[in-house]
Amino acid sequence: MNHIPSITDAELEIMRVLWLNPDCPSSEIVEQMSVRMGWNPNTTRTLLSRLVQKEAAGARLDNHSKRKQLFYPQFSELEYQRSETMSFMKKLYGGAIKPMLANFLEDKKLNAQEIEDLKALFDNNGGIREPGKRASE
Repeated sequence: MNHIPSITDAELEIMRVLWLNPDCPSSEIVEQMSVRMGWNPNTTRTLLSRLVQKEAAGARLDNHSKRKQLFYPQFSELEYQRSETMSFMKKLYGGAIKPMLANFLEDKKLNAQEIEDLKALFDNNGGIREPGKRASE
């Protein structure tokens, strides 16, 4: 996994657009952020610029236009989620999963299906499977 830079919650909103629409023109990102978040265009452009500086996003000129910039993510959403999860575990639990799970389970009651899904994950040593499927499926 590449180095994943730290990004703010606002920057994450723009990354969500880029993960869904790689090679997205800035005008489309500005429009989406205006609709979704109520941001003005300068806010979106500033955040895009920061993402490029942090190397979380990249920018290139559109082949069909000499002025139109296209933005794209430098890492996948899954890579970001894994990086954030590891950072969270290290910061709050010293990297140990058992105290983290114990803490979560104190406040959250799992239903029978969630318990079965977790058992299947542990039986598969963390392998990812579609939720609701058993290890034998």
